Amino acid sequence: MQNFTQIGTLTPGPGSRLSIMAILGSPLPKLTSDQMDAVTRAKKYAMEQSIKMVLMKQTLAHQQQQAKSFHRHQALVLMCRVYVGSISFELKEDTIRQAFSPFGPIKSINMSWDPVTQKHKGFAFVEYDIPEAAQLALEQMNGVMLGGRNIKVVGRPSNMPQAQSVIDEITEEAKQYNRIYVASIHPDLSEEDIKSVFEAFGTIKYCKLQQGSSPHRHKGYGFIEYETKQAAQEAIASMNLFDLGGQYLRVGRAITPPNALHGPASSSSQMPTAAAVAAAAATAKIQAMDAVATNAVIGLSKLTSTLGTPAVIPATVPLVPTQAGVLPPPGIAIPQPLPVAGQFRAPQPIIPAPGVVAPTLIATPAATNSQEALRRAQEQAQLKQQEELQKKLLEENEPQTLQQQENMSIKGQSARHLVMQKLMRKVESRVVILRNMVAPEDVDESLQEEIQEECSKYGTVDRVIIYNEKQSEDDDNTDIIVKIFVEFSKMKEAEAARDALNGRFFGGRLVKAELYDQTLFDHSDFSG
Repeated sequence: MQNFTQIGTLTPGPGSRLSIMAILGSPLPKLTSDQMDAVTRAKKYAMEQSIKMVLMKQTLAHQQQQAKSFHRHQALVLMCRVYVGSISFELKEDTIRQAFSPFGPIKSINMSWDPVTQKHKGFAFVEYDIPEAAQLALEQMNGVMLGGRNIKVVGRPSNMPQAQSVIDEITEEAKQYNRIYVASIHPDLSEEDIKSVFEAFGTIKYCKLQQGSSPHRHKGYGFIEYETKQAAQEAIASMNLFDLGGQYLRVGRAITPPNALHGPASSSSQMPTAAAVAAAAATAKIQAMDAVATNAVIGLSKLTSTLGTPAVIPATVPLVPTQAGVLPPPGIAIPQPLPVAGQFRAPQPIIPAPGVVAPTLIATPAATNSQEALRRAQEQAQLKQQEELQKKLLEENEPQTLQQQENMSIKGQSARHLVMQKLMRKVESRVVILRNMVAPEDVDESLQEEIQEECSKYGTVDRVIIYNEKQSEDDDNTDIIVKIFVEFSKMKEAEAARDALNGRFFGGRLVKAELYDQTLFDHSDFSG
């Protein structure tokens, strides 16, 4: 083994471990005034973009909350309405009001009148002030004899297909409370009178009658909440149609939670602009601090894994002056390079504290961010190329010859779908078929007029055909499906009716509307 003697200054080369440690141990170079201005502008721009992003998220969240509140209010309005069909033509609006008023206060009654006969068309829409009144009317008035005919009471069809999910959400929320609804209360009875009667079924948490125009008068209905669900069920079963003070009580379950009818939130509750901007700035500042701290931790872990496993200097090792400075105090971990036989070991520089290393460590996430930006740019380029292909497919003419059709190249699922849509011929039809609208037992002589009245909102209706289709000709007890065909004078009217009626609820049934083959309909073939 040969001994080598150092005769000059040892200069570490680029890329060596010693050079990296020397850079970490040396102070950072001072920035020029131009560089300081660039850093300041970059920080200002980053903060402005962060504030804009936070403001955008706040605005989006507020809009979503407003939309949810509006949909909830619309669903509650729909829950207050009922459809009354098969009404005798001799009955007037006052008779309908008198028959349905015991369930709760009626907001409006809409009867469709025929200008020729000067009579109504056999159906009406009743709207209550609260959903519980409409629910009681649905449960207790369907099939009741009125004016010599059994009336039909169902839920009103909705123009909001998404309302059913909101209604289900409201009813599920109401199940958390043991509330019941009491209507047709005598005006001379007070809350204490009602509470003394209903507390026989269990402990009452509260009893509240809706206050009328004067402080000592109520509107004839109210809500009672019990501590247990069983007490509420027993009260409904025992007190419904109970004669109290000469009036028959109408008692049912509450289908809405407390304070559900306060309406959508007003725009006055929005945060002031200055406060919103200040809140966004504070949020952006906190997010920036969290990001810097996270990047520092990531960079420190990557540096540790790159330099190798550190060794802890024992406490007995004294401080030794070196060319790079002073060795760190005991307990500080530094990497120990393995000695090579016959090679001179250079003195070890100090390891700066994590706060000093932070500027260098941020460079590691920066490289990661650049790779992420490159990947996003590639994805955007691919999406743009796909959009250009789709646009080109839509703008180009159809292949005219067989050879052109055979040589046509289609790439991508969306492009293939666009080409198929372009090559398909449009179905010319003025007929709309309504499926799952009514059950066979709901078909009566007034149903055809009701369907024609409803569909006339979308155009001129030439005729309405109600077809009962047996599922088997051999079995007399086979199921029957009701198909309703509505023929319009123009195709665009049929399309408008299809778009409006498809997905609506009629009597708790989800209606499916679609265009029907015009040729089959003209040949009286209703089997499609």
